[in-house]
Amino acid sequence: MLSHVSEPVYFSVITLSLNFFPNKAMLDEEHHFESKADAEASKTYPQHAGTIWKNGYIVIKGRPCKVVEVSTSKTGKHGHAKCHFVGIFIFTAKKLEDIVPYLHNCDVPHVSRTDYQFIDISEDGFISLLTYSGSTKDDLRLPIDENLLSQIKDGFAEGKNLIVTVMSSMGEEKICTLKNIGPK
Repeated sequence: MLSHVSEPVYFSVITLSLNFFPNKAMLDEEHHFESKADAEASKTYPQHAGTIWKNGYIVIKGRPCKVVEVSTSKTGKHGHAKCHFVGIFIFTAKKLEDIVPYLHNCDVPHVSRTDYQFIDISEDGFISLLTYSGSTKDDLRLPIDENLLSQIKDGFAEGKNLIVTVMSSMGEEKICTLKNIGPK
């Protein structure tokens, strides 16, 4: 029986001496780089149009939308298959539409939901919320939705302990749901 004996592998390590740099000032130099990238880029990620489904999210005309309808057309004599998206802007419920080639990338927004404990309503229409870290968040207006607005005002007037869910995407925030977890 033959046994396989592996030969040792030698790696060459290249080290740079201080003599590599023409002067010591180059070593001590600080390099500053400015990013020219769009700040909105980190608020979205790319995804193939053909993989976005109903109830998913997509950016249409610069707005984060929930997809309510998707239809795909077959390839024709003028090129690629196309996806037709109908979306609802998640902050105003406005209907938006877009048509994208099936194999092209679309921007998909990062959408997050965070729960906060409700504290107070200010006179100018803002609400105070308690974060998990114990600090207050005072930059959200009362919702426009009449049903949600009346639930918040009634719960506050009755002294209930309320948890508010805030949806955020692409730098915007909105109160989307309310939970009553009992009396204070």
